[in-house]
Amino acid sequence: MKQSLKNLNVKDIFINYNTYFIFVLLLIISGILSEHFFTAMNLTNIALQQAAPILVAIGMLFVILTRGIDLSVGSVMAVGATVSTTLIAELEMNYILATIIAVLVGTIFGIFTGILVAYIGIQGFVASLATMTIARGVAFVLTSGTPVKVDNGTLNNIVSRDNFFPIIIMTVAIILLFALVQRYTGWGRTIIAVGSNPTAVQLAGIKTKQFVLSAYALSGSLAALAGVFVAARSSTGSATVGNMAELDAIAACVIGGASLLGGKGFVIRAVIGALVLGLIGNVMNLLSVPSYPQDIIKGFIIIAAVILQIVTSKREKTV
Repeated sequence: MKQSLKNLNVKDIFINYNTYFIFVLLLIISGILSEHFFTAMNLTNIALQQAAPILVAIGMLFVILTRGIDLSVGSVMAVGATVSTTLIAELEMNYILATIIAVLVGTIFGIFTGILVAYIGIQGFVASLATMTIARGVAFVLTSGTPVKVDNGTLNNIVSRDNFFPIIIMTVAIILLFALVQRYTGWGRTIIAVGSNPTAVQLAGIKTKQFVLSAYALSGSLAALAGVFVAARSSTGSATVGNMAELDAIAACVIGGASLLGGKGFVIRAVIGALVLGLIGNVMNLLSVPSYPQDIIKGFIIIAAVILQIVTSKREKTV
């Protein structure tokens, strides 16, 4: 151990922890570019804006770890937003029960995709593309294409226009929960093993299909909860919620060092990846940069992250 630490040089440290270096560098640059960046109001705003993308990125990470992909998360977010607001606004349902039902509906969509992938053998890209279309259609049917307004906030007594901290607290709790689940539970380690070497896992007598299914189910549930969070902030459930969220989630995982070939990725790094994307958008908004150039910059950052991932993989093979 001591010998391995001695052999580490600056290049090795940067390669192994590039996600964190990118995040810290971006924080420094953002603070230099805008004097309003490190204000309490702006930092709180970043936390609120990224709460939903972080949840979606965590769910996406576990799917990617199994060598899969879930393109339906944005549409499932819309389902979560519209189901929760419809139940509260039209049926006057308790906010907790409405949120639970919305998450369960999202889980069902995830299970549906997981069955198509694990048991029917359809590729994750195609299966989740079908689910994406179905879920978005369900959201539009529920609302008849008209956003559902909730007067007192989607989460009613928990979240109001002046108090969104419960969303931040719940997000932090979920991050810690799944970081621990991935590292210290048999399920988390098996998910990684399924993506790393599915044949070896099957030979060990482990039913890989169940783990793949559970990963998609988790992705669906977290996406639906993310939709509830988005609706809570605007007090509105819209079928357009989560548009292109799947791409941001994939980008967050890649920036965080996850391999699209499966078996490699960590929750905390995926969260950092989501925050990196959020910081980019936030500082450019503070600088009044139009939205289209922001997309261009995000694209180049994704390319840079993939290059770093390739360099890291080559470095690990030579060690």
